[in-house]
Amino acid sequence: MAQIVGVRFKRVGKIYYFSPDDLNINKDDHVIVETARGIEFGTAVVGIREIPDNELIQPLKKVLRIATQEDIDKYNENVQKEKEAFDICSEKITKHKLQMKLVDVEYTFDNNKILFYFTAEGRVDFRELVKDLASIFRTRIELRQIGVRDEAKMTGSIGICGRMLCCNSFLGEFQPVSIKMAKEQGLSLNPSKISGACGRLMCCLKYEHEAYEYLIDKMPSVGSVVSTPMGDGEIISIELIKERVKVKLETKDGTDTETFDVDDIKVLRKTGSAKPQTLLTDDEEVDINELKHLED
Repeated sequence: MAQIVGVRFKRVGKIYYFSPDDLNINKDDHVIVETARGIEFGTAVVGIREIPDNELIQPLKKVLRIATQEDIDKYNENVQKEKEAFDICSEKITKHKLQMKLVDVEYTFDNNKILFYFTAEGRVDFRELVKDLASIFRTRIELRQIGVRDEAKMTGSIGICGRMLCCNSFLGEFQPVSIKMAKEQGLSLNPSKISGACGRLMCCLKYEHEAYEYLIDKMPSVGSVVSTPMGDGEIISIELIKERVKVKLETKDGTDTETFDVDDIKVLRKTGSAKPQTLLTDDEEVDINELKHLED
């Protein structure tokens, strides 16, 4: 077991583990640490605790110190400088007529490097831009191309649910999201209904996926022959979340349909799977292969 503290460098960024050494670090304390990028200012979002050694990437670097007021002032100064650097870089991008969109600027705490994050459709020759920026800021310059999900996380927006994007408000890391998740939840495969502000599949498709997988395994499938309190019949539809099935029953007068809780029936012959039918609106035709670009 090893003692760690979890540190974030962005408000909703990935959590990195550091050794607290002999420092008494509490949650929400600002700390100064050494990273691969140099000396950085971060916030302890996980207080001192012990975790198994096999969950760590060794060697575990130490927290250098709890941030002083001078450190905090320097960090705030860097934030202001980032805004100025953003404006300058935007002007230079326009001057060089580059097909790229500047998204964010980040100073390392020790000012040894400035990182400019941008999006672009393809590769961009920004060598002349880097020379211009280096002559202005007189420090190391790094331009880093990011994807549309990272852009949404950095800039923030409002989702179709009316709330701030999950990635910008609480998701520290992106999780893989697939078309299969939308299909198993019986959602429309219309791209405009299952993609987020970034143009990729909505992260929230992941949230209930485990529950749907559990219910799909538990529920009988459409077409299965079952025994019910009202006699034998065939399942013609399924309500996964309510754990109910609609059954077509043979009666003296022909056929009838009744809805039963899954616990009130017994499967006599099972066929297929309980996956819900994918929904499509009127005149909608969707090629699953064409939706693959929504997956990241």
